[in-house]
Amino acid sequence: MMDDLGVKEAFASITGQALLKALLVIVIASLVTVVIQKVFPRFAEKLGGKPRLYLLASVPLLRLLIILGTIVAVVPILVEPSFENMVAIFGALALALGFAFKDYANSLIAGIVTLYEMPYRPGDWIEVDGQYGEVRAIDARAAEIVTPDDTVVIIPHNKLWNSLIANDNDGTDNLMCVVDFHLEANHDVGQVRELLRDVAFTSPRTKTWQPVVVIVFNKPWGMHYRLKAYPFDPKEQFQFISELTARGSTELARQNVRFVSAPVAVN
Repeated sequence: MMDDLGVKEAFASITGQALLKALLVIVIASLVTVVIQKVFPRFAEKLGGKPRLYLLASVPLLRLLIILGTIVAVVPILVEPSFENMVAIFGALALALGFAFKDYANSLIAGIVTLYEMPYRPGDWIEVDGQYGEVRAIDARAAEIVTPDDTVVIIPHNKLWNSLIANDNDGTDNLMCVVDFHLEANHDVGQVRELLRDVAFTSPRTKTWQPVVVIVFNKPWGMHYRLKAYPFDPKEQFQFISELTARGSTELARQNVRFVSAPVAVN
C-alpha cells in the first residue's frame, strides 16, 4: 500500500548528509522546547497574577509552533519538496496514524483543538469527570492537573468530545469561592447577611473590588446562606474558604445565631 502512495520513491533520494542535517534540526528544536518548558513556568511563578497565566498559556502554543516548524524544516531536507512527494509522505502518515494510533491520533487532534479553542490553559482550575485541580501542563496528547491533595491526574484531550469540562477561572485570576452556612431559622436575616459580607470584606485575601454576595435560601430545616467572594490568587481558594468559614462561624456565634444541629440533606 505504501508503494501505491509513492513513499518508496519519495525517500529514495535520502542521503546520510541529509539525515545528519535533519537530526541536528530535531535536536535543536528539542532543546529549545525543553528550555521553554523549564524556564517559562519558573519565571511565571515569580510574576503571579494575570502575567503568570498568560506566560503559562504560551508554553503549549510555542511547543506546537516549534513542532510544526521542525516538520516544515525537516521534510524538505530529507525529501525533494515536490507536490507528488508531499502527497505521498503526508498520505502515508495519515494512513499510519489512522490504523495504528487511532486513539492517540484522536487525542492529538483534540490537543490541537484545545490550543485553538482554549477550553483550559495552564493555571486554570478545571473539573473533568469528577477530578478537580489546576492545569499544570498541556502536552500534545493530554493535560496534567494537580488536585488539592497534590495528586497529578492525566486527562487525555479527547475528553473534549464527550465530557463536560468546568473551568472556574477561564484564563483569568478571578475565581469565585462559595462558603455555605446552614443556620436555624430564628434570627435577623438582614443582620446575618451584613455580618457575612463584613467577614468577606475584612479578609486580607479578598479582592474587595470584585462582587461580594450573600444569597439566602429558606429551607424546611432553617436558613441556607451562601457567601460568594474572590480571593487574590486562585491557588489560595481553599485557605480562603477555610478562613471565611472559621471567621464567619465565630461571628455568628457571638450573635447567638445557631447552626442546624441535626444532619440534613442540603441542596
